[in-house]
Order: sequence, then structure tokens, then C-alpha cells
Amino acid sequence: MTNIIAVSNEKGGVAKTTTTLSLGAALVEAGQRVLLIDLDAQANLTLALGYEPGEADTTSSNVLIEAIPLMNAHRKTDIKNLDLIPSNARIESAEQFLPVRTGYTTILRRSIEKVKPLPYDYILLDCPPALGAITLNALSAADLLLIPTQAEYFSAYALRNMMGLIRRVREESNTNLAYRILVTMLDRRNRTHRNIHDQLRSTFGEGVFNTVIEIDTKLRESPIAGLPITRYKPGTRGAVQYRVLAQELMEYAKETENRQPA
Repeated sequence: MTNIIAVSNEKGGVAKTTTTLSLGAALVEAGQRVLLIDLDAQANLTLALGYEPGEADTTSSNVLIEAIPLMNAHRKTDIKNLDLIPSNARIESAEQFLPVRTGYTTILRRSIEKVKPLPYDYILLDCPPALGAITLNALSAADLLLIPTQAEYFSAYALRNMMGLIRRVREESNTNLAYRILVTMLDRRNRTHRNIHDQLRSTFGEGVFNTVIEIDTKLRESPIAGLPITRYKPGTRGAVQYRVLAQELMEYAKETENRQPA
């Protein structure tokens, strides 16, 4: 069974791409086969894995707009069992062209479903910082929405719109969509960070991952080096915490699979 995880938040700068990259690499390190799909026009995930966005012949935009087969767009990375479907600026046109099509929110899901069998244990979808047609496609395809959130007021406030989008997707295209909030860039010395973190746990309960990602300058450096943190500085706090997150996610996926009827 392939687990599809959308990584999304309307607010930018919350470590969304860092989480997609670092979690994907940590899952591979734990023996999983992972596909990362870059759905952001900024293509930071593509850049972080050493690809120039403008040089890719086929990207996620071709999958969404032209319906090319998903596996025609995938690329191997330097990390075994970690593949990438790159992005570039052209995917911005999907926001304009997709909504005029019937059933446009499930284009990505149908593309994934056509690949049988899927050669991956996990597919991670790196979404743009917007709640448009691309993000709707990602959430319609996902089993789980992972929401990276800073322990700061504006980031926590943005969760209101994310919860509204989850309700919409559940009503229209993906009744089983679950979510988990991941607190990122946490500074435990900061009282405001601690208070908002506590409030998130009080409000959302089990909807918040137990794992938190604390501030770590090496996490900011790793994309520049073209490596996930688990390869760039494997002994750092950030690398350890993303490994713990990978274990928590795998346990969640196993529990969810066991709850499903035979």
C-alpha cells in the first residue's frame, strides 16, 4: 500500500519544502521507497535535490495540464530509493487552466491510480503556499495532509483556512482525508513559542504530531548543499527529529492500515 502525504500550508516560510525533503530522506533511511512530487512554481524542492527547474523536459505541470503518465516525469536522485518529479514556473498556469475542466480536482489522484503497481511506499506532495487548484489536487489525492506550522500567531491563525479547506475536500472529493499538524522552527526558550505550542496541542489534540522540529541552522544550509539534512549533517538535532517524525508517521500509517476493513 502506498501512503500519499500532502505537505501544505497557506502560509509560506513554515519549513514546508524542508519538511518534504527531510522527511522523505528519513523515510528512505528507514527502508522505505519514496517519491517526492514538487507542485510549487518556485521549485525549491527541485533545486534542493540538485536539479535546475528550467532544464527538465517533463515536470509536474505536464502531469496536471497535459495528463502525461506520472512515471514519465519522474527522475532518480543521488539518494537510492528517493525519486523526484520536478517542477518549474509553468505549473502556475495550472491555476488558470485546471478549473475549467470537469473533475479537475482529481486529476493528480487519477494519474497516481493509473500506475499499477506503484513502486513506492510513500509519495510526498510539496504544495504551493496557496489554496488553489494545485493544492486541491494534492489534497484530493492524499491519505494524509501534513501541515507544517510555526508556533507563532500568524502561522497558527492560518490553520483556520486550512481546516476550512479540509472540510471542503472531504465533502467534494476525498471523504477520508486526515490531517496532522507538525510544529516547526520551535524555539523552546521563547515563551510565546511554548504557549502557542501548548495551545495547538490543547485545541487539536491527536491532530498534532508528538514530534516537533526545533530551530536548527543546518536545516537551512542543507538545501544549498543539495542534500537533505540526514545526509548533510546526519548527527544534528534537525536530522534526529526528522528521523523521529518518520518513525511516528510510519506507525500512524500502520495503525491506519490495520483499522481498514479487510
